[in-house]
This record gives sequence, structure tokens and C-alpha cells, in this order.
Amino acid sequence: MFAATCASLRFGISKQYWAVRLAKIVECQMKNHHLRRISGNEGTFEENNSLLARLSVIDLELMAPHLQKISLLKGQVLFEPGEDVEHCYFPAKGCMLSLVIHPPEGKSIEVANIGFEGALGGIVSAGYKPAFTRAVVQIAGDGRRISLDRLDALKGRSPAIRDLFTRYADALLAQVLQSVACNALHSLEERCCRWLLMARESMGASDVAVTHELLAEMLGVQRTYVTAIVRGLQSRGIIKLQRGLIRIEEPAGLRGLACGCYDDVQRHFSCVLPPIGDLRGGLSP
Repeated sequence: MFAATCASLRFGISKQYWAVRLAKIVECQMKNHHLRRISGNEGTFEENNSLLARLSVIDLELMAPHLQKISLLKGQVLFEPGEDVEHCYFPAKGCMLSLVIHPPEGKSIEVANIGFEGALGGIVSAGYKPAFTRAVVQIAGDGRRISLDRLDALKGRSPAIRDLFTRYADALLAQVLQSVACNALHSLEERCCRWLLMARESMGASDVAVTHELLAEMLGVQRTYVTAIVRGLQSRGIIKLQRGLIRIEEPAGLRGLACGCYDDVQRHFSCVLPPIGDLRGGLSP
């Protein structure tokens, strides 16, 4: 009798397990279908923007009709300080946006960069939305955008969408705060290596389309200093310099020379943002 009861319990648990697993498989297939429909290509939108890929099928259904596919051009200014922010931008893989401060002294410096892991413009409050920084496209690519009026309405309809953008706001703020500390405490070589690592992560590629002049502007220093540093990195086999391009040959070597700010920010992103889940590597038992 006891053995029969145990067998019955095992069968019940097994049946429940496979029912849950089957539901997960169906959920993944449905989500991949919607992600492909949004992306407009054979890949899932996870390959293009992982912030949107963190949404459920239901929330993707809410957002999909309002996501406009756009091309983001190198040097394109999305908004200036004081301007009303009208859209939220979701860069695709290979594209990178920057928030840049331009003090009265004339020397500009980047305070945050956004790639396919995030969004730009969607974390401001409802109502009048004046920008504090300049938002500029540093590396051209594709993306999606949605009007902030529409996004605010969707946040009101979906607690999950509101929660995701609240969490991302916290993660982006962490990057800005870490950037402030990094600029004050660490050497130019450490900061340069950190920037290249973050660009690689944001773009999802080892080829970073950046000139010495642009990199110097992002770090807030003269071009000659940056040129000396990247040539030193090339002599050690860590990067390879090409015209208008820096190829990261040894990410581990670059990480070893960078300050700890890069790892700190990545850990915070992982802790704060919900996981993409089953989309990257299938289901776990």
C-alpha cells in the first residue's frame, strides 16, 4: 500500500513537472514568434534589444504596434539639454548612443552609453520632460522608438512594463554614478579600457567603430593622450587599430587593465534587471 502511494505521488509530481515544462516551452515559442514579428527578421528581438526581450508575451503585444523601426545615423543628435524628450529609443545590436555633458568651459564628456542592453529616453517622468544632457548617436545602426506619451500610457496599463523601466532607471543611474567616480579616481588608461569594454558590451561586437578623436571626446581628454594609450594597447596585442575602428583582440587582457568600475556596473545590471530567461539557451529542468 505504501509503495503504491509513493508510486502514485511520483507519477503525480512527474505529471505536474512535465505540464509546467510544456507550458514553458509553449511560452518560449510564443514569445519567440512575437519577438521575430517585432524585429522584422529571422532573429529574435533579443538579438537586437535585450531590454524589450525581458518583457512577457502580453507586454510585447501591448508595445509591438507602437514600436517604429528607425535608422540611427552617426552623429545624429536625438535631443539637446532643455529640449522636451519626445521618444524612447531602443538601439539594436551594433548601435551605441551616448549621454554627453557639455559644460560652459567647452570640454564635453560622456556620462553614460547605451547599446542593445537598454534604452534612451524612457526613464523620465510623465508630463514635461526636459533633457539635462545631449543624446547623440556615437555608432550608427538600427533601432526602434516609441513616443513617450504612448509609453507612459503603457506603463499605466502594465505594472510589469512600469517595473522594468524603473529597474532600468536604477541600472542606468548606477552607470552614471560609477562614471563620475571613475573619472575622478582612475588613470586614463584604466578609463580607456573600461570604455572599450562597455562599448563592446553595448554593441555586442568586438569591432568598435570609434576614432581616436571621438574616444578622446568621450573621455574628456586631448586626442594625443588617447592615441598614446591605444598604441600601447596594440603593441601588447590587446587591440588592433584600423582606420576609424578599434578591434578588441583580447577582451581578458583589456579587462585586466581596466578599473573595477566595468565589473561593478555589470554586476548591478544583472542584479537589478530581470533575466531574459529561456530565450538565450533553452529550458533548464
